[in-house]
Amino acid sequence: MKFEICSNSIESCLAAANAGADRVELCSSLSEGGVTPSYSVVEYCVKELPIATNVLIRPRGGDFVYTDLEIEIMKRDIEIFRSIGVDGIVVGCLTNDGDIDTRAMGLLIESAEGMSVTFHRAFDLCQNSLLALETIISLGCERILTSGQAPTAFDGRTLLKELNQKSAGRITIMPGCGVNIDNIKEIVDYTGVCEIHFSASAFRNSLFNSSVKNVDFGAQPTISDEKKIRNMLKCFE
Repeated sequence: MKFEICSNSIESCLAAANAGADRVELCSSLSEGGVTPSYSVVEYCVKELPIATNVLIRPRGGDFVYTDLEIEIMKRDIEIFRSIGVDGIVVGCLTNDGDIDTRAMGLLIESAEGMSVTFHRAFDLCQNSLLALETIISLGCERILTSGQAPTAFDGRTLLKELNQKSAGRITIMPGCGVNIDNIKEIVDYTGVCEIHFSASAFRNSLFNSSVKNVDFGAQPTISDEKKIRNMLKCFE
């Protein structure tokens, strides 16, 4: 098994590495489903982490239908991250009708120039999952991150199993979303996958002690918890 940790900060990345994970998917703004993280955070992880670093390429929240200008921005992010040694990118582009945008994906994959490419959970909005699978394989992506077009990977385990069987070793199917210590083993055993993605999140305690707390700056942030990651990995010992 390979374990990828969805990491939204330096703290989360260090927790993943210390706990023995194989790879991080580095992103920010998980409340929006994740967007591209800052350059400096990515640079630190590439230089200091002993495990692989994949980076989410997503310029904004919302849908996965991108303008030409957004595609250019994404291409530039990929080129910058490639230049500092990022192992792979995580990306997904769709058409208005819920098909894979092969033109946009082709441009982004070309910019990646040999980096691994994961097609992310935009897959879960595709109108035809099996057709999308074949399209993504033809593009040369290394893996698909998916919940099986369901609210959680556990809920989508039937489709995940079918996708894994249909892929026949041509691409890696990596379940993600709602994976926790209570279901991780069952998801893997049922679907037959060899990689899995989770955040093992916990609330981050604030160091702010001021009495001025009547202004809301959003939800309490979360980080990946090293102990949770270790316990989930132990399910496979």
